[in-house]
Amino acid sequence: VQLVESGGGLVQAGGSLRLSCAASGITFSSYGMGWFRQAPGKEREFVASIRWSDSTYYSDAVKGRFTISRDNAKKTVYLQMNSLKPEDTAVYYCVARFRSGSGYWPRDEVDYWGQGTQVTVSS
Repeated sequence: VQLVESGGGLVQAGGSLRLSCAASGITFSSYGMGWFRQAPGKEREFVASIRWSDSTYYSDAVKGRFTISRDNAKKTVYLQMNSLKPEDTAVYYCVARFRSGSGYWPRDEVDYWGQGTQVTVSS
């Protein structure tokens, strides 16, 4: 199983980035997909999740600014991040959870993790 993230980088506060995650080795439609992030010195935290049917869920920290979506034909999940803030600076991880709906996901209930992509928001 591979989850390969791309799209991270450096952006000014108020800007936007779009992360992508390409999945292989899984039956994509059988997995809920999501994103976590980890800032320096902090615990890894849930960001967003999406069910195969496009039902979505967001943490309060990103609700209204971030949008998660998926393309089942391309086996890819996206995270559109708008109105970025310095506190959004973190390594962002793509995750997969078997037959899971959207909703908050505890870290220990994730089945697969990507390697992470760095997002840095300057003030």
